[in-house]
Amino acid sequence: MKLFPILGGIHPEYRKELTSEKAIVALPVPKTLYLPLQQHMGAPANTTVDAGDLVKKGQLLAKAQGAISAALHAPTSGRIAAITEMTAPHPSGLPVLTIMLDSDGKDEWAEPMPAIDDPFAASPAEIKARVAEAGIVGMGGATFPSAVKLGLGGQHKLEILLLNGAECEPYLTCDDRVMREFAAQVVDGARIMAHALGAPKVIIAVEDNKPQAVDSLKAEAAKTPNVEVVGVPVQYPMGAERHLTQAVTGRETPARKLTADVGVVVHNVATARAVHQAVRLGRPLVSRVVTVSGGAVAEPKNIEVPLGTRVSELLDFCGGISKEARRIISGGPMMGQPLPSLDVAVVKGTSGILALTQGETNEHASSPCIRCGSCVTYCPCGLVPVEMASYIRNDKLDLAAKIGVQDCVSCGSCSYICPSHIPLVHYFNYAKGKIAALDRERRKNEQTKALVEAHNARLERQAQAKREAAAKAKAAKEAAEAAAAAPQANQQAQPNSAGGANA
Repeated sequence: MKLFPILGGIHPEYRKELTSEKAIVALPVPKTLYLPLQQHMGAPANTTVDAGDLVKKGQLLAKAQGAISAALHAPTSGRIAAITEMTAPHPSGLPVLTIMLDSDGKDEWAEPMPAIDDPFAASPAEIKARVAEAGIVGMGGATFPSAVKLGLGGQHKLEILLLNGAECEPYLTCDDRVMREFAAQVVDGARIMAHALGAPKVIIAVEDNKPQAVDSLKAEAAKTPNVEVVGVPVQYPMGAERHLTQAVTGRETPARKLTADVGVVVHNVATARAVHQAVRLGRPLVSRVVTVSGGAVAEPKNIEVPLGTRVSELLDFCGGISKEARRIISGGPMMGQPLPSLDVAVVKGTSGILALTQGETNEHASSPCIRCGSCVTYCPCGLVPVEMASYIRNDKLDLAAKIGVQDCVSCGSCSYICPSHIPLVHYFNYAKGKIAALDRERRKNEQTKALVEAHNARLERQAQAKREAAAKAKAAKEAAEAAAAAPQANQQAQPNSAGGANA
């Protein structure tokens, strides 16, 4: 299959050898699980249980609310200890409403959802409903509710489901192991999603540094006519949705548009496995594979982890921290986020936990820009990072937006390559957040203005209606008075007329 070049990109030290040959192992269920209601993009789920309730594995704990949301299920059986606010697995460290589930040690499943024996005879709406019922979200880290994405087939003419197995972030090998060990589930889940989308073809794209995964997938893909497995160059950020689409299909996604606008929908390989389990086995998403790695980890591993497990318990399972950890990150080192605490929980979007040493963090004091242009050369989005950063430093966010800061995918290539060690991506993340906040404020003001105008218009209509009613009442009264006065006038006029006749 012909591949197409993408702009920029870098080749960091991948360090995948720490875990790439480590088969997935299951973590014993912890004594207590901590399940935030916000584990996805959109609105948090609404609880369906109360403190003290007994639940079984797979039972619904919180249902989706609104158009963009995802359900939450019990990762094991036990008792709901509390529903309270706890620190979110996010750099902000803000509290989020969390369900605390004490395990009973039985790990007993609830009655599963009915399996869909022949998914390809089911309607797209049935598949979408099952994926929503199972609480599946994008497991590459974006955490967008997968059922919503499967609905794109009703809005766009789709040609390709592109399954993302690039896993271009350094250290992470969880997707690699899923593709190697569960290739049949991945391919089946991909075919089910393509059926729901109405896409006639499935392409599974895997970076060339994962040859065993490619071989495993090709063996399964050979059993069906509409699935193709392709190797793509090892080039960060190849796993970014738009870049992978362009590399595989040659189609460039316009700014502010979706890949669906060019006929392609992208899902992660782990998401495909979760769809297989939900549709074929009736099982909701209650666990995921997580890579625990980094130079400070005693025994790096790939682990199947119940959602809600604390990061500290994962690290303990890997022998603990053997060296001083300069930074502990959720996700990969390029786009991952530093954790506020080791007590935060593994959630649906947690692909990795990295404990990095001082030497691995590549931290340096920044110095003035030398205008070398490296950031421009290596930007995979074709942007001009040095100019955007200058505008942002001078609080000219409108100009930064005009030259494309909102098109930045926050891959961190510019920061990585900068010889002056300027944290460029931090500027861009700040700017995007600020612009989004200002846009929300603008829309809120516009809505408030529209509501005020509508309120004033309604008052004016009511006042006008009252004036018209008063005018009608006055006219009716005057007409009634005139009608009442007419007979008297006639009576007075008759004698005069008679007298005139006698005369």
